[in-house]
Amino acid sequence: MAAVELEWIPETLYNTAISAVVDNYSRSRRDIRSLPENIQFDVYYKLYQQGRLCQLGGEFCELEVFAKVLRASDKRHLLHHCFQALMDHGVKVASVLANSFSRRCSYIAESDAHVKEKAIQFGFVLGKKVTFFTSQQTLFCLYRLLHVRNGNCKYHLGEETFKLAQSYMDKLAKHGHHANKAALYGELCALLFAKSHYDEAYRWCIEAMKEITPGLPVKVVVDVLRQASKACVVKREFRKAEQLIKHAVFLAREHFGHKHPKYSDTLLDYGFYLLNVDNICQSVAIYQTALDIRQSVFGGKNIHVATAHEDLAYSSYVHQYSSGKFDNALFHAERAIDIITHILPEDHLLLASSKRVKALILEEIAIDCHNKETEERLLQEAHDLHLSSLQLAKKAFGEFNVQTAKHYGNLGRLYQSMRKFKEAEEMHIKAIQIKEQLLGHEDYEVALSVGHLASLYNYDMNQYEDAERLYLRSIAIGKKLFGEGYSGLEYDYRGLIKLYNSVGNYDKVFEYHNVLSNWNRLRDRQFAVADALEDVNTTPQQTQEVVQAFLLAQSMGPTRPCLG
Repeated sequence: MAAVELEWIPETLYNTAISAVVDNYSRSRRDIRSLPENIQFDVYYKLYQQGRLCQLGGEFCELEVFAKVLRASDKRHLLHHCFQALMDHGVKVASVLANSFSRRCSYIAESDAHVKEKAIQFGFVLGKKVTFFTSQQTLFCLYRLLHVRNGNCKYHLGEETFKLAQSYMDKLAKHGHHANKAALYGELCALLFAKSHYDEAYRWCIEAMKEITPGLPVKVVVDVLRQASKACVVKREFRKAEQLIKHAVFLAREHFGHKHPKYSDTLLDYGFYLLNVDNICQSVAIYQTALDIRQSVFGGKNIHVATAHEDLAYSSYVHQYSSGKFDNALFHAERAIDIITHILPEDHLLLASSKRVKALILEEIAIDCHNKETEERLLQEAHDLHLSSLQLAKKAFGEFNVQTAKHYGNLGRLYQSMRKFKEAEEMHIKAIQIKEQLLGHEDYEVALSVGHLASLYNYDMNQYEDAERLYLRSIAIGKKLFGEGYSGLEYDYRGLIKLYNSVGNYDKVFEYHNVLSNWNRLRDRQFAVADALEDVNTTPQQTQEVVQAFLLAQSMGPTRPCLG
């Protein structure tokens, strides 16, 4: 007799038992708390799946309960689902837990610093291993505090946290104990990167790479590789960056799975690498995948989701720059801003970047608009967004910073679109001066600003000699960094064709038409590439091989860098 397909599939005995406990939740509540953490979490996750968020919130708002389910570390990504659902439901679980934990720890804050120091010394005198363990735990807490302060853009407080951690490490070293510093140094690299202190970030990422040893948690290794890759990208060391980020993506996917937030972290940094090596189409696809993962883990109203929206918005804007189809980019930029303003104050630094991206998009939409009133409205909105971003950047970083310079350059482009040419020239020159002093004369960021100033001189101010000189400089930098097929060359080539037409140099017009045709053929070949995720090695090197290859390639001396 042929087998007949079952109309239903029974649950496993374990799941049936979990469902039975949940069905009798009110009677079983006290007993649930005595279960092992993995089983206890499964009961709470079933509450979440059944939409019983009030009961789940009552459990999670108790510090001891939440601390216990946190220990079910293999289910942490599922805990994100529950936690975000409670926040979206209006349960102020984060505030309740923070207040409870603060009260629990208040006796530490009230303790005399001298007493604490004596306690540490007494522990060392006794020579107990527990002292080393406690100090390691303290370092881990400081590392997590640094991570949180970085995420909240509290960079000055982050530097203080790192210095405090250094003092603990020095005390440990004096007594013959040496803590691994990879995670801490990697987080410092992230801080310095966020502040656009790229040389320091690069030096500290080297120190973090030196700390990668066998047995180190995979999460720490992945995070260090990610940060080191980003530091290499901004230093234009693309071969190193590629090897590091591809290995990080592979490790995260193999260890955590393709639906885990850590995997999405690596994808965002892989997208950053692809965007910076001019593989724009692939970067859009990678950013979309990262956003999909974060939305599935965190839900809608979450800062991690907002940053993924912003990254996708900018890459989509760059990708569609020639076509003028900015609907998708605008959607993601506005989503990012909506989420951030829902969670954080309206003057939070995280808004500077999202507002900048939306302003860039609005400017391009306005330029293509055939309604004068709508054009003026969009340009004014873009102007307000750019000014707000500039003020946030200056407040956080000061005048002499790459981020501030980018905002000046963006205002320069906008003023050109608003036909305020002198103001545009002033902004572009200011951006170039800051970038040259911070990054050198042949950096990608400098080339962008030089090209924008050339466009202003060429199209609106009839300063053709200055424009030609600047175009040629921008082209030289672009070709040196990215090769003959670099996407940004198109605008410089088209600018030169227009310029030579204007001055009647038709030999040059013919020459650059040929150059542009060759460029188009190169771009066609570059777009015919395999999927970027398939390109990540399926049989990669061992982590120690990747680390050693990186350290051998870099030429930095043995001197330990200082925090500037």
